Amino acid sequence: MAKYKWSFANVGGVTRVRIQSAEDIRHLGELDKKMWTVLSCPVSGLEISADSLSLMDIDGDGKLRLKEVVATADYLCAALKDPQSLFEQSDQIALDNIADDAIKAVAKKLAGKNKEIALADVQAAIDAVTIEEQPVPAAPLEADVMAAYKEKQAEYATYFEQEKLQKLGLTVIAEDAVKPGMTEKKFLEMGKTIADYEAAKTAAETANADALAAAKAEFMPLRKLLLIHRDFYRLLRNFITLEDFYDRDSETIASFEAGTLIIDQRACHLCIRVNDLPKHDTQAPLSGMYLLYCNCENKKTGKTAQIVAAMTQGEIKNLSVGKNAVFYDNDGLDYDATVFKIIENPISILQAFWTPYRKFAKWVEDKVNKSAAEKDAKAFDDMTAKADAAAADPAAEKKPAFDIAKFAGIFAAIGMALGMIGTALAAVATGLGKLAWWQLIIVFVCILLVISGPSMIMAWLKLRRRNLAPVLNANGWAVNADAIISVPFGRTLTEQVNFPIVKAPTAMKGWQKWLLALGIIIAIIGIACLVLHLCGFCWHCLCFH
Repeated sequence: MAKYKWSFANVGGVTRVRIQSAEDIRHLGELDKKMWTVLSCPVSGLEISADSLSLMDIDGDGKLRLKEVVATADYLCAALKDPQSLFEQSDQIALDNIADDAIKAVAKKLAGKNKEIALADVQAAIDAVTIEEQPVPAAPLEADVMAAYKEKQAEYATYFEQEKLQKLGLTVIAEDAVKPGMTEKKFLEMGKTIADYEAAKTAAETANADALAAAKAEFMPLRKLLLIHRDFYRLLRNFITLEDFYDRDSETIASFEAGTLIIDQRACHLCIRVNDLPKHDTQAPLSGMYLLYCNCENKKTGKTAQIVAAMTQGEIKNLSVGKNAVFYDNDGLDYDATVFKIIENPISILQAFWTPYRKFAKWVEDKVNKSAAEKDAKAFDDMTAKADAAAADPAAEKKPAFDIAKFAGIFAAIGMALGMIGTALAAVATGLGKLAWWQLIIVFVCILLVISGPSMIMAWLKLRRRNLAPVLNANGWAVNADAIISVPFGRTLTEQVNFPIVKAPTAMKGWQKWLLALGIIIAIIGIACLVLHLCGFCWHCLCFH
C-alpha cells in the first residue's frame, strides 16, 4: 500500500503539516505522531465550543488526545459522504451529504422542504420535546420543618441512644444536653416519613429525566454531527498546525486566546487564561517573553478571570505589579484587571540598549535615597539627644569653639580629592587629545557597546527564542513542537497607540523652532571647538599636537 503524501508549509518558522482536503482528514490516522504540533489539550477554557470538545472527548477525562482526534476524523468520514464540507466550518449540512441513514432520516423530518439541516433547527426540536411526567409526591411537612429535622437528626439519634444506655446504668447524660422536643417513637416516624417522601420524589424526578432524555435521544446523533461538523476543522488548525494563531489577518483567533488587555497605551492581543498558577511559575519563564499576570473581575456580573498577557512591543518603565488595566474577553465583556506578577524578559533590542543605564540610574537613586534617609535619621537623633541633654543639664550646653585645625584638615582632604579627579580628567583629556576626530567617534561607540552590548546580545538571543509552548504546557497542553514568536510576528501581538500630530496651543511657531535649532547647533559647535582647542587641536593641519 502506497504511503500517503502530505503537504507541508512553514507556519510560524516551523515546518508543519497542512490539512487542506477531505483526503487529508481520511488519512489522519496515518500521520506520524511526531509531526503533530499538539498531542493533547484541555476540553474546557478554550474558545471552541465546550459541547463539541466534550463530544470528541471519548473517555470523558477532560483532555482531548491525539487518538480521540483521529477517532473523530474517522467518525466524520463515515457519517459524511464528502468530508470536504468540514472546511466550511458551518453548522449546516446538506441532506444529500449525510451518509448515515438513521441520522439522515431524522434530518429530513426536521428539515421539511429544505435541502439542508441547521443546528438551530435541531436545538429547537430538542427544546420542544415534552413528555407526560410522573407526578412528584407532595411534601408531608413544611420545608423548614424537614430542614430542621435533618439538621438535628444525628444529634437527636445520639441522645436517644444515650438515654437507653442511661436506663441500663451504663452512662449518664449531661445536664446541659439538648433534649428533643418529641418522643423517640415520634422522632423515628417523622424520619421514615421524610425518607419515604425523598425516595419517592427522587424516583419520580429520575424517571421523568430518563423519559425526557429518551424522547430527545433520536435528535442527539444529528446534534453531535452538526456540532463536530462546525468545529472539527478549527480544532485541527489549533491542534496540528496552530494556523489560527499565526494567521493574524484572519478573523478567527486561536482557541487559547482569551481576549485583549489594554494597558499603558497598548493592546496586548495574546492573552491566555491561567488554569494552574504553580505550573506557570515553573514553565512560563522558559518562554522568554515579557509576561503580565492579571487578576480580572467584572463587578456587575461577578465573573472573575486570571490571565497572562504577553507584552511584545514598547517600553517597560511604566509596567509594575499593582498597575491597573482593563481586560476585554472575546464576547466584549470588560473586566477590571490588576497586575499581580511580572515575568521580565527583553521586549526589544532598543529596550535592552537602555537597560544598563536604567539600572544604574535606579542604583544611584536608591543610594541617594538611602543616604538621605540615614542622614535625616542621624540628624534627628542628634537633635533629640542634644535636646534631652539640654533639658537634663541646661548649664552643660555650650557652643563649641571653632577648631581651625579640624577645618584645615577637611579642606586639605577636599583639595586632595579634587586634585586626584583633576589629574584623572587631565590624563583622559591628554589621551583623547592624541586621537583623530574619527578615532574619538570610535572610542565613544566602543564605550556604548561595552556598556550596552552584553544586554543587547542577550536580548537578541532571547528574542529569537521566544516560544509560546511553555505557557501552553503550563495550561495543560502537550505541545509537541516550538511555537516561536519572532520579532516581526511579535509586533502583531501587541498594538501600540498611534496618535495623530496635534499642535499644542502653546507650541512654538515655525521661525521660533528654526531659531532654537540654530542656537542649539551653534552652542554644540562652540563647545566642540572649545574642547578641541583645550585638547591641542590645530585647525591649520587638522590634527592634534
